[in-house]
Amino acid sequence: MSRNNTRNSQNSRTSFRGLQILIEDLRQKRDDLNLKTKDFIIELQEIETEINSSLKSAKEKYKKKRDYWNNKVKALKDKKIEYKTLLDNLFEEKKSIQKKGNNSERPISIKQVDRKISNLERIIETENLDIAEENAIVDKIKILAESKHQFLANQQNSDFFKIERKIEIVKINLNKIYEQLNKWSNKSQENHAKMLEIFNKVDELREQKRKREEELIENKKAADSYHEQYLQVMNQRKKISKDKKPYNPSKKAHVKSRRFNNRNEMIEKIKQNKLAEAIEKQKAGKKLNLFEARLILERAGR
Repeated sequence: MSRNNTRNSQNSRTSFRGLQILIEDLRQKRDDLNLKTKDFIIELQEIETEINSSLKSAKEKYKKKRDYWNNKVKALKDKKIEYKTLLDNLFEEKKSIQKKGNNSERPISIKQVDRKISNLERIIETENLDIAEENAIVDKIKILAESKHQFLANQQNSDFFKIERKIEIVKINLNKIYEQLNKWSNKSQENHAKMLEIFNKVDELREQKRKREEELIENKKAADSYHEQYLQVMNQRKKISKDKKPYNPSKKAHVKSRRFNNRNEMIEKIKQNKLAEAIEKQKAGKKLNLFEARLILERAGR
C-alpha cells in the first residue's frame, strides 16, 4: 500500500512538472505572438500615418497647383477663341474690302514708279543734256516721287491697310497666347504627374497595409489558439495541484488585460472591415484571395 502511494506521488510530481513545462512553452509561444501582434499594429499605424501625410501633400501641394494652372489655361483658351473669332472676322472684312478695291481705280505700282525714277536719274548722270532738258527730267522725277508719296499716304490711311495692321496685331497676340498655353499646360501636367506619383505610392502603401492586416489577423488567431491551450493546461495543473488557494490576478494583470482587450477590439474591427470588403467583392463577382475566402467560410460556419 505504501509502495502504491509512493508511486502515485511520483507520477503526480512527474505529471505536474510536465504540465509546468508545457505551460511555460505555451505561454512563451503566446507571448511571442502577442509581441509580434504589437509590432504589426505599430507598423500599421506608421503606414496609415504615411498614407494620410502623402494624401495631404498630394491635395494641398500638387492638386492645388494643378487646378490653379488648369484654371489659367481654361481662361486663356477662352481668350484664344475670342482672338480667333476676331481674326476670322477681320479676314472676312479684308475680303470685302478687296472686292470693293477691284471695282475702283487700279492703284499704281510702286516698283514701276521707282524704276522710272531710277531710269530718269541715270539719264541725267550719263547723257549730255542742256539745262532745259535736265530741268524737264527733274520735274518728271518730282511728279513721280510726289505720286508715289501720295499713293503711300493714301494707302496708309486706307481701310485695307488698317485691316492688315489689325490682322498682324491679332496674329501676334494669338502667337503669344499659344506660347503661354504651352507653358501653363506643361506646368499643370508636371503637377498632375507628381500627384499621380504620390497616388501610386499610396496604392502601394494600401496594398502593404492590406497584407499586414491579414498577417495580423492570422497572427492573432495563432496567439489565441496558444492561449486556449494554455488555459486548458492550467486547469489540468490546478486539478492535480496540492495548492488549492484561489488565483487572484494582480492590478498589473488587470491593466494588461485591458490593454489586450483594446488591442483585440482593434483587430476585430479590422477583421470585420476585411470581411465586409470580401463580401462586396463576392457580390461584384470579383476573385477573392485565399484570406478573403477563408473569412467568408468562417462567417458561414458560425
